[in-house]
Order: sequence, then structure tokens, then C-alpha cells
Amino acid sequence: MKRRDSLKAIGLTAVATSIFIDACKPGEKKSAGAAETAAAGDAEAGREKFEIERNKKLLSEKFFTEHEMATIAILTDIIIPKDDKSGSATDAKVPDFIEFMAKDMPSLQVPLRGGLRWLDVQCLNRYSNTFKDAAEAQRLEIVNDIAYPEHVKPGMEQGVAFFNRIRDLTASGFFTTEMGINDLGYAGNVTNVWKGVPEDIVKQYGLEQYNIV
Repeated sequence: MKRRDSLKAIGLTAVATSIFIDACKPGEKKSAGAAETAAAGDAEAGREKFEIERNKKLLSEKFFTEHEMATIAILTDIIIPKDDKSGSATDAKVPDFIEFMAKDMPSLQVPLRGGLRWLDVQCLNRYSNTFKDAAEAQRLEIVNDIAYPEHVKPGMEQGVAFFNRIRDLTASGFFTTEMGINDLGYAGNVTNVWKGVPEDIVKQYGLEQYNIV
């Protein structure tokens, strides 16, 4: 999957709007890490003390195994690979964001872990290797089977549901970092300088004599 094709497939509706708006506030420097962006909070950001402590606790814990995190890293980079405009999902620390979200929203844990297991079973059956250890072409073959719901084959529905979820999380994680916002070209609210009515408009309406500014 080419990067731009991936982003077109994701669509910006996959981005968590409330997090995105908070991440785009002008004048605030955002960290490059997606997990830190999601978890960051202090009194100035309107966070309560218990929220700050909870986030610190979640960041100190681990949910996914090393094997699962390696698989997530490969998947997220397939969804948002590095290109000549910006870095990849792993460059933006999206796997850390997904790890944090799995702890912050426990309802994600079973679907994500189950989906990662489904992916490995599919690869073991086809290639005698886990997804992490499969060849790049083999990984892409699996991904192409589950990345396009309208073309899904019977028996692949679980994989499609998992990939949709991981794709949404990848988009949310990437586009709420400084790197992702720059990739979009989003500038937020910026100051402007009024230079008066353009000269061609003044002439169009015959208002030169009024010296309109």
C-alpha cells in the first residue's frame, strides 16, 4: 500500500476530533510521541490531579508483549509509511499511542490482542511464519486481504474488523502529533495583516477617488 493511498483510505474522519483539536491549539509545542500527546496533561491544560496521576500510572504499565508491539509497529508502518514529506507511523511513536489506548480503554484489549493472534494464525497457516517474521510480500498479501472491506473474502471478516480498528488508531495517533499535523499542512489560527482592498477590486468598482484602505 502506498502512503497516500493509505491516507485516502483512512480518511480524516478516523481522527479522534476532540484529541485533534486539543493537539492543534496554536502556540503550544507538542511532543513528537503520540502516546505522550494523548496522555499529556497538567493544570494549565485543565487536567485534574487524579487524571495526571492516572496517566502516569498507565504510561508506566505494559499491556502488549514485545512480539505484539513488533507486529503493531510493522502494521502501522504499512498503513502510514515514511515518504518524502514526513516520517512513518513508528517515527511518530504510534505503537506507543496504541499501547496507551489499550490501557486507557480496556474494551480495546481483547479485540486488539485477538486480532494480532488472528493475523499470526493466518500467516502460520499460509507461510509457516508469524506476521512479524514473514517476508514483506507475504505481509502485504495478508493486509490486502483485509484492508478493503468491500472486497473481503468469506472467512476474513474478523481480520477486516481488526484492521479497521488498527487503521483508525494509527490515523488518530499519527495525526495528533506534530509530525502528523505538519503532514496535513494544518496551520491553525494565525495572525494576518490587512493591506487594504486589492487594487484590482478598487478599480473594478471605480472607487479610486475614495482612497479606500
